[in-house]
Amino acid sequence: MRSVVAALLVLIAFPALAQVDLRGQMVQGGVVRGQTLPGAQAMLDDQPVRVSPDGRFVFGFGRDQATRARLVVLLPDGRRIEQDLSVERRRYVVQRINGLASEMVSPDEAAMGRIRREADQVSEARRHDLPEPWFDEEFLWPTRGPITGVYGSQRILNGEPRQPHFGVDVAAPAGTPVFAPAAGTVTLAEPDLYFTGGTIILDHGHGLSSVFQHLNSLGVKVGDRVARGDPLGAVGATGRVTGAHLHWGMNWFTVRVDPQLVVGPMPAD
Repeated sequence: MRSVVAALLVLIAFPALAQVDLRGQMVQGGVVRGQTLPGAQAMLDDQPVRVSPDGRFVFGFGRDQATRARLVVLLPDGRRIEQDLSVERRRYVVQRINGLASEMVSPDEAAMGRIRREADQVSEARRHDLPEPWFDEEFLWPTRGPITGVYGSQRILNGEPRQPHFGVDVAAPAGTPVFAPAAGTVTLAEPDLYFTGGTIILDHGHGLSSVFQHLNSLGVKVGDRVARGDPLGAVGATGRVTGAHLHWGMNWFTVRVDPQLVVGPMPAD
């Protein structure tokens, strides 16, 4: 099986005079950006896909996405374009993390109440469907350093299996600046969530959002609009951690996707 690291950028020209083009990686965790005619409508399987006035759109595949998906585009002149997409499976590693406080692995009932309330906050922040196509920018790494955790890995915490890791972890000293990987609107800015500590969600439009976790300071508030490269906050060791690092996750609405497939390799310098 081809490795995801070696997977080439996929460029697909549809029928109907190539009036629908896609670019991205057709793999589990992948993000696909598209271009069609202004005024077109689109749907991935049973989910509507927002199309910008100039024809741009985006969608994503989850960690355990089936190997087939169906994209339907209705052109302004009434023509219907249907395409079956082949989605490559990935193999995920197992990551064992020890030394966590017991209450961070098996919270008591009082803590679970707080965790559920915070999960509702996060879910609400990810329901936005902003019309701006900021998702179509070239993304940059929000901070730099050794990668210590990758998307999709099965987490074993203090010897107990837990849900997979949905993002990329970058080790960096506390206080290291964190920057916006692309333009967006801040939809969540919380200094102390139970598991994720200082947390920011940045909406890049059309349901694609980034989350930045374990921050020790936040430099933005809900409603702020930021440009690519603007400062958001600073790396910390807040929430459920064993050391200072940035967790960067990405969603297409409720679908958790892999930011490394969007941004590319960590720069060497």
